[in-house]
Amino acid sequence: MIQKDLLRGVAAQISENYEKAEVPMYSDHLHLPNRDTVIQIIKNLQKVIFPAYFGGAAISRVTAETYVEFLLGEIFTDLREQVSLALSNRISEPAELEAKTDAVVTDFFTALPKIQELLMKDVQANYDGDPAAGSKEEVIFSYPGLYAIFVYRIAHQLYVSGVPLIPRIMTEYAHGGTGIDINPGATIGEYFFIDHGTGIVIGETTVIGNHVKLYQGVTLGALSPRGGHAVVGKRHPTVGDGATIYSGASILGGGTMIGAGSVIGGNSFITDSVEENTKASIEKPKMIFRVKKN
Repeated sequence: MIQKDLLRGVAAQISENYEKAEVPMYSDHLHLPNRDTVIQIIKNLQKVIFPAYFGGAAISRVTAETYVEFLLGEIFTDLREQVSLALSNRISEPAELEAKTDAVVTDFFTALPKIQELLMKDVQANYDGDPAAGSKEEVIFSYPGLYAIFVYRIAHQLYVSGVPLIPRIMTEYAHGGTGIDINPGATIGEYFFIDHGTGIVIGETTVIGNHVKLYQGVTLGALSPRGGHAVVGKRHPTVGDGATIYSGASILGGGTMIGAGSVIGGNSFITDSVEENTKASIEKPKMIFRVKKN
């Protein structure tokens, strides 16, 4: 009897909190994408983009075209359902919702061959940039940087199509597994190389050129916004072609530009633009050695 009364009382308080919350908490009118299905879409796309590595035994039994077409069919069904759910909270008219969903899904599948081409360039960049890489196969199989880039490129396509929630679910899933936080809104060029990767943060309005290298702990972020959501426009830096940014560097602000070919030293803190072909670094700290006396 004590247990029943206790649970009933707590349930009543929690239900009351649902009513007070500023966001919907218990409502059949709110339709959200299913996180597990979104993750399955990522896994199936990984099989499509890199079949020999993640496709399993099925690839030895059918032609490449048959294999891809089958998987694309599964992805199409799941993606269309999840996009419709994500958009339904913004678009209430059924015909408009269906038309927008169809447009998003069509654009996404049309873009897939180009995304695959970009990812193969990223594989090349990661292999060329890391002397420890034994092969491109090793990069595809095991490099967290490449995986984070793969998920970002998939999510970015949905982001530019105006799909809410799903792109961020995707990149935060990759973030959780790799420690690399790439906002799906960032714009990233070809041959992108992330080495080690843990702790990297790339903000929503960041623009990164071609052949850029980032090392662990780099932040391409915003200056702390006093206006919160009232802040609009570009908040994160621009990095030019061929730039290299070493570990622990923080580059902040929408007006901050790192010129093409520049090298940013480790642990630098930069809020002003850096000219092209410039080496920027903090002053080397002074080391003090003392002989231990017995």
